[in-house]
Amino acid sequence: MSDGVAARTSAAGVLDAVLHHGRSLKAALAAALPTLDDVRDRALVEAIVLGALRRRAAFNAALDGWLPRPLGGRDGALRSLLLAGFAQLEMGLPAHAAVAATVDAARAMGRTHQAGMVNALLRRAQREGLPASAPGDEWPHWLAQQVRVDWPQQAESVFSASAQAAPMWLRIHRGITTRQAYLATLHDAGIQAHADAHLPDAIRLDTPLPVQQLPGFSAGAVSVQDGAAQAVADALAAPAGARVLDACAAPGGKAAHLAERDTSLRITALDMDARRVRRMQETFARLQLVGIDARAADAIHPDDWWDGTPFDAILIDAPCSASGIVRRQPDVLLHRRASDIAALAATQAGLLDALWPLLAQGGVLVYATCSILRAENTAQIAAFLARTPGAVIEPLGAHFGHDTGTGSQRFPGDGGMDGFFCARLRKQ
Repeated sequence: MSDGVAARTSAAGVLDAVLHHGRSLKAALAAALPTLDDVRDRALVEAIVLGALRRRAAFNAALDGWLPRPLGGRDGALRSLLLAGFAQLEMGLPAHAAVAATVDAARAMGRTHQAGMVNALLRRAQREGLPASAPGDEWPHWLAQQVRVDWPQQAESVFSASAQAAPMWLRIHRGITTRQAYLATLHDAGIQAHADAHLPDAIRLDTPLPVQQLPGFSAGAVSVQDGAAQAVADALAAPAGARVLDACAAPGGKAAHLAERDTSLRITALDMDARRVRRMQETFARLQLVGIDARAADAIHPDDWWDGTPFDAILIDAPCSASGIVRRQPDVLLHRRASDIAALAATQAGLLDALWPLLAQGGVLVYATCSILRAENTAQIAAFLARTPGAVIEPLGAHFGHDTGTGSQRFPGDGGMDGFFCARLRKQ
């Protein structure tokens, strides 16, 4: 099987797993990409899959309209391959190569008898074009409606930004290099990069690269982390020597960022899943950070893991709908259900109530989510303030997003970043 055909069959396999078997995009890609030797093929698979998921509803409508007979229940893999073919045409790949490789992939998948149909459908898409669609039409109705209710002025721009490919954000390890030095390294390597005016450790690449192509990545000089997530370290602003809790820490980027900035911090990084804790530890080892106490524990039950000594600063990067990162994880629109929001809000409130007593008098708690829903953000913090004597909200600067009165909300695409909410609470 040629590399081009292997990439198309791999993309179809990932789409089939996500669309028809309920797997998460992250898990499906993690299983598929290591089977490809060439990093360019891995990048191609990822781009095809993301392109197909972002336009899934429009592609399916075209397919259903053009097929003489509906595909059967056993044709999920074939449908996925056709969506992958449509995505390649919209990506601007040479049409003859995209069509030929996709038709060959159909044969490689044991669909030789349907290769002619695949060729005819892709040729029709090439000839007639694929239908335009409104970005909001790709969202489930209940979620699109909730966004419109919560943010009537911003909703359409949220949908548009969420349909776009995201830039790649890097975080410099200031204990190993400087941003200026790393920008020069990227320039010498012919990689276009930009420094962010408000994030002192952030660099943005317009064109994402495999991490293996980032100079100094394996030595820990740089990590991949969206700018909105990097802003959390500024919101927490932990003083030197502070005892810090990162309560929902995996994959460990925020704890690592804090440690990279200040080695005097005494950081505890928790996650419920022991496998994710091991991956965090691997990340900390790559970054040469030896002082972080990473452990598997459920933050909502402090009696099981807390030693009774208060924390000076607590970060709760709470489980959420992920509605602010649809451009990076478009499968959120497939897997999220309306009933999830109330359950997530209950978990978020439980974390706030369970961890607030662990905060020292005068200490700071930062609550963050990658959600754009008021129920998980502004309303969540307003309710916490109402039931918690001594909890006071502290405003963040304009570069954290739109001030909601109980935190700062960034929308997808603002400053090139993900949708994100951040609130800073002080214990008086």
